[in-house]
This record gives sequence, structure tokens and C-alpha cells, in this order.
Amino acid sequence: MTYQSPISNSASSGLARVVGSPITRTVSLLALCAAYIQGPLTKIFDFNGALAEMNHFGLHPAALFAVVVIVFELTASAMVVSGFLRWAGALALAGFTLLATFIALRFWEMAPGMDRMMATNAFFEHIGLAGAFIFVAAADLAKGAGK
Repeated sequence: MTYQSPISNSASSGLARVVGSPITRTVSLLALCAAYIQGPLTKIFDFNGALAEMNHFGLHPAALFAVVVIVFELTASAMVVSGFLRWAGALALAGFTLLATFIALRFWEMAPGMDRMMATNAFFEHIGLAGAFIFVAAADLAKGAGK
């Protein structure tokens, strides 16, 4: 049995209240979804740029893919943040992130150098992001909210 002093218990209790608060949860979920909110808004306000991005990655017809990505990212983000089928939105964003990562960040095909290093870092950051979404889905399902 591990002994904890009253100070560590009270600090731990206070930290648990802050970390577990609804405000912290909402802000954390917004932060997790930030790229999936900012990205589609950027595409909406610069649709020609969105078309160029789809064409760059060989996604045709570009307009259809751009609209689908915009709607998908905003809808899945809203699900995660609102709690409505949070697990489904989180798993959808995890899958999307993994797919997009393997399409856009193929660092293993790049010549050694700074660009490859940056793509490698971004690749593994996105793997971590997908893992965070899986964790959100698991937590939601574990508490029985996934119904």
C-alpha cells in the first residue's frame, strides 16, 4: 500500500477537479479538434486553394472531394465537442487522420534533409493525434455514452 501525505491528496483532489471540469473537457476537445475546424474554414474561405490541395494529392473530382472533406471535418468535430455520438466522431477523425497522413506525409519517399525531417515529425504527430481520438472514443464508450 502506498502512503500519500494529506498535501498530495489535497493537491491531487484539486487537480482532479480542474482537469475533470466540464470547461476543461470542452476546451480540451476543442483543442483536439482545432485542425479539423480551422482546416475546413480555410477551405471555405479559399475554395480555389481547397481545389488546388485536392488536385495536388490526386483527389478527383477536386470540388467533390473538397466539399466532402469540409462537411466531414466540421461534422465529426461537432460530434466530438458536443458529445453527440462522440465515440463515432472521434473514430471517424482517427481514421481520416491516418488516411490523410499516409497520403500527405510520405517522408520515406523523400530525400534526406530538412523537408524529410519536418515531414517525419508531422507524420508521427498525426499518428499521436489519431491515438488521442481513439482514446476519446474508448473513454466515451467505457462510460456508456456511446449508445
